[in-house]
Amino acid sequence: MSKSLKRVQAALTGAGVATEVLEMSSETRTAQQAADAADCALDQIAKSIIVAGADTGAIYLFITAGGNQVNMTRAAALAGEPLDRADAQAVRSHTGFAIGGVAPIGHLSPVRTFMDHRLMDFPKIYGAAGTPRHIFGISPNKLVEISNSQISDFASLKK
Repeated sequence: MSKSLKRVQAALTGAGVATEVLEMSSETRTAQQAADAADCALDQIAKSIIVAGADTGAIYLFITAGGNQVNMTRAAALAGEPLDRADAQAVRSHTGFAIGGVAPIGHLSPVRTFMDHRLMDFPKIYGAAGTPRHIFGISPNKLVEISNSQISDFASLKK
């Protein structure tokens, strides 16, 4: 079992979340792949998008519904600074995850986190569990709690 997957499972257990981490038969790198594998709506997939502060280099996590994308102008207003995409090395060093398997929890370092209000429309959502083939189901309220997220309006419909 990978270190990343173990960290996500430990975070779930430590938070008292009784959920099964699912190993999918196909990759779940994209929201559509994850939705197909989980047999759920695209917007039930909680994508973890990592961005970096252009001024400070601080890392921010935006947990976005699968059919949405981060509106960088709105996200920058929430972060209080201009934002850029974080490179793969910054993502790995701050979160411990590789792009394509970034989980919304279990990061190596604390990350300021915002969550797309669209995810609150579902009784259950699915997040990456640290690998491109593992996901976990959770209630959106519980994910807000354990990820220390701020529910926010930062998303736009994906084009």
